Amino acid sequence: MPANFARNFSLEATRPNAVEIEQLAAILPRGTAVYFSAVPTITPDEIVMAAALLRRAGLEPIIHIAARRFHAAAELADLLARLRGDAGVRRLLVIGGDAENGGPYPDALAVILRGRLCEAGIEEIGIGAYPEGHPRIPGDRLEAALDAKIAAAKAQGLQLHVVSQFSFSPDGVLAWLKKLRACGIATPVRVGMAGPTSVPALLRYAKRCGVAASLRGLMSGAAAGLVGLVGPDRIIAALAAADGLGAISPHYFSFGGAVETARYACEASAGRIAA
Repeated sequence: MPANFARNFSLEATRPNAVEIEQLAAILPRGTAVYFSAVPTITPDEIVMAAALLRRAGLEPIIHIAARRFHAAAELADLLARLRGDAGVRRLLVIGGDAENGGPYPDALAVILRGRLCEAGIEEIGIGAYPEGHPRIPGDRLEAALDAKIAAAKAQGLQLHVVSQFSFSPDGVLAWLKKLRACGIATPVRVGMAGPTSVPALLRYAKRCGVAASLRGLMSGAAAGLVGLVGPDRIIAALAAADGLGAISPHYFSFGGAVETARYACEASAGRIAA
């Protein structure tokens, strides 16, 4: 399998502790982007501490900013100031988040437009996209929102990349990427895929995130006997072999554990994953 596509990977981690971050630093290439998930129960202190630990470990912290979790603009400003000062954070993933609170930022676009990100030292943001659609948002609204966020980021002077929801369908991901490029969107894309995870855990996450259809496709027919940990080998192979997709790279969701996912990502990066 060609290794070039898999080399510039990123990893998503949910609340990694100091020991896990130390283990990640021992496995991952220096400077690897590690996205820190904005789980609902996490506190600003935990976010800043984890970002600082990632930075000191030689990794690049990219912090999820969930727009609807902020009750006042000052909360976002304070968090960004601390992230910049304590951890040198320059990159964010800006998402809407699931909470509803009537605060100043009803969606990711509002954070991009009014969050004063550049003033806080932020240079680049990621925005979300959904190859299989969103369970609660119509497709035309998703497309319009993506266009609006890209335009707003450019107007604010922010570098930009897209991070897609994970999928289990190589054909579906390829079709989505081709459509994106055909629409004139040349923005770099980090293609979401689930790292090695047990089948029961994949079923839970797929149902929660609205991608159960492509998981059923993975498990049908010859794949019906899947056991143990299941990785995104087929998607990596399909994307590595494709042409004309522009700047793309893997983004691994670590449902099976951040350390296990890091090991898999490094093996794929070296071309040692057989699809």
